[in-house]
Amino acid sequence: MKIKFLLPAIAVIAILGLSSCQKDKTTDDSTEIENTFTLAANEGIAENLTQDAQEVLTEATVEKGIAGSSIVAGPAENSGVLSCATVTVTPLVGFPKSIVIDFGIVGCTSANGVLRRGKINVTLTDSLRRPGSIATMTFDNYIVGVFKKEGTITWTNTSTATQRSWNRTCVNGKITNTLTNNFWLHSGTQDIVQTAGVSSPTNLTDDVFSITGNRTVTNSNGVTRVGTVLTALQKKTICDNIDQGTYKIQGPNHVAIIDFGNGTCDNQATISIDGRPARTFTLR
Repeated sequence: MKIKFLLPAIAVIAILGLSSCQKDKTTDDSTEIENTFTLAANEGIAENLTQDAQEVLTEATVEKGIAGSSIVAGPAENSGVLSCATVTVTPLVGFPKSIVIDFGIVGCTSANGVLRRGKINVTLTDSLRRPGSIATMTFDNYIVGVFKKEGTITWTNTSTATQRSWNRTCVNGKITNTLTNNFWLHSGTQDIVQTAGVSSPTNLTDDVFSITGNRTVTNSNGVTRVGTVLTALQKKTICDNIDQGTYKIQGPNHVAIIDFGNGTCDNQATISIDGRPARTFTLR
């Protein structure tokens, strides 16, 4: 008799246990999707800020006459990313050079509406556009909008007779949202090719860059995702942000696709996970 009563009880327990496991699996899956979405957005912001830093450096070297391409020091046609920055180059003659781009403690808003504060420090082995030159960049309390940027970025000029290009590596990258104190880490390697504006070296407003490569992003809880460019990202100097291209972020069981747009200059991008309806996020 006891066995007759025991069997139904075991069945109920088994059903409850299965239901609990299914709920746990659903919860875990939902958490993974949200982690993938958030880290994908973080990666998009990190990539955008890194490209922005390159434009700051390019404008500084052009104005100081150390970009190459037979440029003499002086104002150039540009997007105004330097704004109020003070650019100091030492020594005046010869390489390597130390470049300090100082936006000040309070900072200022550039003509294109971007607030920058703090310093970018660069060591440059030769003219920025000369094949083989290396620019190594670090940051001193450098903040763009609400995002503080840290780490070391190295640009190695890989240009040939028919193409202007760089290999870019980032190590110990860290982005902190100064409003929330939330942060994430990033590292990786990209190849940058200038696809327009090469023939007008002092006019930076017609420059367009193509970006490919991969990157790893990790949140403050140690959760990591790996990203790979699917279709080359595009950054026009006249646009504040990356304006085109797609990026894949791989999770354990889900894949996120970042879509930076169709070439329109705005600060929006979208993320779709496993083909689900896309969600929009702001690049800065």
